[in-house]
Parts: sequence; structure tokens; C-alpha cells
Amino acid sequence: MLLVTAGAALLYYPLGFPDSSIGLSLVVAHYTVARARGWPIAAGAAAVLTVAFSTLAQDGVADHLQAAAPVGAILLLAVVLGEVTRSRAQQVAQAHERAALAEASRESLAAQRAAEERLRIARELHDVLAHQISLINVQAGAALHNREPEVAFQALAAIRTASKDALREVRAVLGVLRQVDAADPVQSAPSLARLAELLQRTEAAGLPVRATVAVEPSQLPAAVDLIAYRIVQEALTNAVRHAAASAAVVQIRRDGDDVIVTVDDDGAGPANIQALRQGTGLRGMAERVVAVGGQVQAAPRPGGGFRVRARLPIGPEQEHPR
Repeated sequence: MLLVTAGAALLYYPLGFPDSSIGLSLVVAHYTVARARGWPIAAGAAAVLTVAFSTLAQDGVADHLQAAAPVGAILLLAVVLGEVTRSRAQQVAQAHERAALAEASRESLAAQRAAEERLRIARELHDVLAHQISLINVQAGAALHNREPEVAFQALAAIRTASKDALREVRAVLGVLRQVDAADPVQSAPSLARLAELLQRTEAAGLPVRATVAVEPSQLPAAVDLIAYRIVQEALTNAVRHAAASAAVVQIRRDGDDVIVTVDDDGAGPANIQALRQGTGLRGMAERVVAVGGQVQAAPRPGGGFRVRARLPIGPEQEHPR
């Protein structure tokens, strides 16, 4: 368009014809090129045309062509307006692109948070239900196979206690999901302060447990306290369900800026250790530990039995003690 208009102007004006729409077309052409291709091309064309008109004026063509400076100024103004319009259009397009990227990022983040929340809920429900249901199963089996009324009564009482605990913890999880403020949420939250209850339920299921706790739960970050409790819970659940153990030992101690949680049992261990590791329990345990920067190992012991050992950092990167 610019080449055609410029050629027409250079042919039209030297012949002495009066001003026409060709001049306006020349201005519009420079504006259009500047808007579409940028100012360098349009400015170069304006400079070439200005020099051409100046040369024609020096050769003695019509008087109005001798004013080359006004021609250049008008063309330059068209170039500037075209460049301003182009820059503004680019800014608007970039703003729309940034808005689209931000929206996509928000949707991706929301999807990621939803996935993490589903995973957290799955871990919580497994931790809450697996232990209690395992104890209920063991006690129910004992009641069915033992004909002594007193033993059966004790098993039923243990089943009642385990089911009540399971219902209480499920309600606590659902309460968090519904964002309902409990009257005393700290009291119902799993903690090493309630470890004695866990050990009592495990012993009622037929697995004697000896525990040594050399840390003060109230001095631990809430996340570490909860994870330590869940590790002991999962390890004892597996000892009852899979290991056929006759005894278990729980040790919780400080090691510098870490808490070491160790659970040993003397059972034969699971028949398929890989299947156990790929299950929800141990995988959820590992995810919890990694989330706070810790390490966990679950493997058979060289001398027999099974060991779960976790190292949980309680340094400055963790929450402050409660």
C-alpha cells in the first residue's frame, strides 16, 4: 500500500496537478505501516519521500513542493501516531495474555491444592480407621473362638471402646473438613500426650507394648507431634495385622534438633514387604515424614522382627512449640 501510494504521489505532483486525496492517502499509508510493522520501516519511507520531494523541488517543480520540511513533518506525525497505536495494542494484548496465564495458574494451583487435600483426607481416614478396625477385628476373632464368657465380655468391651474412638476421630476429621470450630479441638487431636491410650488399646488386642518416651509432647511442633503419633499407630497396627508379633517396643527420643521414633516388633513380618510398602499406610506415613523434611525406614530387622524408624526435624524451619 505504501509503495503504491508513494509511487502515485511522485508521479502525480510533478505533473502540476492540484492537491488531491493522494496526499491524505500517503499520510494514511505511513500511519498504517507504522501500526502494522513498526516505526523503523515507516520512518525510513518518510525520509525517502521527503528527500525525493526536496529533490524535485530543487529541480523547479511547483512551488508547494519546495516546502519539503512540512511534508516530512506531516509524514513523521503519521508515523508517530501509528507507533503509539501499535504500542498500545501490544500492551493491551500482553495484558490479556498475562491475565489468561494468571487464570490458568490459579486453576492449576486450585487443582493441585484439591489433589493435596484429597491425599491428606485419605491419609487421615486411613490413620483413624485402620488401627481401630484392626483392633476390632482381632477382638471379634477372640470373642468368636473363646467360649469363656468373661474373655468374650472383655473382647466386646474392647470392641466398644475401639469403635467409640474410631467414631470420635472420624467426627474430628469431618469437622475439620466442614470448617466447624470444635469446643476443644486440641483435646481431640491425636498427640503423643495420648500415647498411653493407643498402647492400652493395642495391648487389649493381644500385643504387649513397652514404651520409652524421652520427649515432652507439649514442647514439640504440632505437626511433628501428630506425625510421631501416627507413625507409632501405623507401626503397631501393622504389627497386629501382618506380623503375628508377640511383643513390641516403642522408643521416642531427642537427637539434637531431631526426634527419633522407633517401633520394633518380634513378629515374622508381612509375607510381602513390597505390597505392604505400596499400601496406603506406609506410603501415607512416608509422605507425612517427607512433608516436614524427615526420613523414615520400614524394613525387617537382621535378627528377626520388623522395625519402623523415623527421624523428624524440629529445628527452626518447623513450627514453634505450643
